[in-house]
Amino acid sequence: MTDLPPPFGKSHPLIVFDGVCVLCSGFVRMVVRLDRQSRFRFATAQSPFGEALFRKHGLRTDSYETNLVLIDGVAFTRLDSFVAVMSELGWPWRAMKALLLLPRPLRNWLYDCIARNRYALFGRKDSCEIPAPELRERFLG
Repeated sequence: MTDLPPPFGKSHPLIVFDGVCVLCSGFVRMVVRLDRQSRFRFATAQSPFGEALFRKHGLRTDSYETNLVLIDGVAFTRLDSFVAVMSELGWPWRAMKALLLLPRPLRNWLYDCIARNRYALFGRKDSCEIPAPELRERFLG
């Protein structure tokens, strides 16, 4: 994991997400739209790079029931990853930090309920989307 691509680092937070999940892909599209400084980078969990990062952080690679967010070298998963991303986007999105007032077991339970049922609730694609040409440099792996 020492040979990370050049656009990956402290100035570029990374979201590793389930590329076939409609909900997860929708979240990435929202971040792209709200990230006016184009700081965030993205990788699908199904890519070799994303899978390696999941393994490195002790996450399952046979079922992508969480996303992985890396900001300033710190890894976030579950609802904490959502809060971390929203915090990086500034106001009013930073207000999502209020979710951290919920006890961690409750946050994890809420996230896990949605994650387990995300394909049934929101759908699943047959394959990962190919990013638009103007976004390709922000996708790693």
